[in-house]
Amino acid sequence: MYGRKWGIGVLVLFICFALALGLFFRSTARIRDMVEPLAPHGGEAPRKRIVLVSQELDNPYWRAVEEGARAAGEEYGMDIEYTGPYRINPEEQLRLLDQAIASRADGILIQGTGDPGSRALVSKAAEKGIPVVAVDADEPDSGRVAYTGTDNEAAGAAMAELVAEASGGAGRVGILAGTLRADSQRLRVEGFRRALARYPELTVAGVRTTDISRLQAANEAEVFLSMEPPVRFIVSFSSLDGLGALDAAERLRQPSELPEIFAFDDLPDTVAAISQGLIRASVVQEPRQMGREAVVLLQARLNGQPVPEKRYTPIRILQEPPTAVTKGGGRS
Repeated sequence: MYGRKWGIGVLVLFICFALALGLFFRSTARIRDMVEPLAPHGGEAPRKRIVLVSQELDNPYWRAVEEGARAAGEEYGMDIEYTGPYRINPEEQLRLLDQAIASRADGILIQGTGDPGSRALVSKAAEKGIPVVAVDADEPDSGRVAYTGTDNEAAGAAMAELVAEASGGAGRVGILAGTLRADSQRLRVEGFRRALARYPELTVAGVRTTDISRLQAANEAEVFLSMEPPVRFIVSFSSLDGLGALDAAERLRQPSELPEIFAFDDLPDTVAAISQGLIRASVVQEPRQMGREAVVLLQARLNGQPVPEKRYTPIRILQEPPTAVTKGGGRS
């Protein structure tokens, strides 16, 4: 009797085990069916995740960089993750860069800030095998793979030639720059001064920084416009500075006494002011091309190919009447 009960118990256990095993295989098949559609087909490599850390999230200039990066990313099977502070905030840029490194992105695009903390984080990324390309402003001596963007020294020289042409080679010039900590702004000012040295009767009244703020640019421009002898020409090396200078000039001067203002980039208000003859000219960059070139450089590096340390994008001159002289290549 006891043996019969034991045999029945073993049989029940066997049946339960068989049922559990069947359920296991059924669940495994279901999971496989769900996962397979998500897996790459035909031997395609998984998409790389590239993080683009912008200077300011909804800035039209950086949205154009994003557009260029996304277009190239689609060609190479890359997912571009675009991020940045809502307002210009270098500390937030560094936090977002650190976050991109911690997330093990396949590649990172950044704007160089000239901050030691930025250089340290780029070096940290390099140590972890994450290639970093600087866009718009370089971050030299940081371990970044490459820089792509404007030849900023050449852009400053082009600005000097515009002033020389407009002035006849004589007069006092005030310089507005967003920040001299950034490699891009510093090189623009240096290129401007170097080229202006060919015109001994054109003198620099000073260099004032604006923290990339239109209001601050207006305040600093007022300093130039209050000088004696008067400053006849104001040059601007970040996108809001020319508009700020115009705001100050319109507050302090009659229309017939407005100084000659030279701007940077092609914000809609800048283009409108040029068409109205209120701003003389602007040196315009190509942010979409920067974004595209940055992704091209990352793709080459990820494929183990050599990449140039610097790849410059062109500038063009916007003025009224529109003559749009294009200056490509060169050094930044």
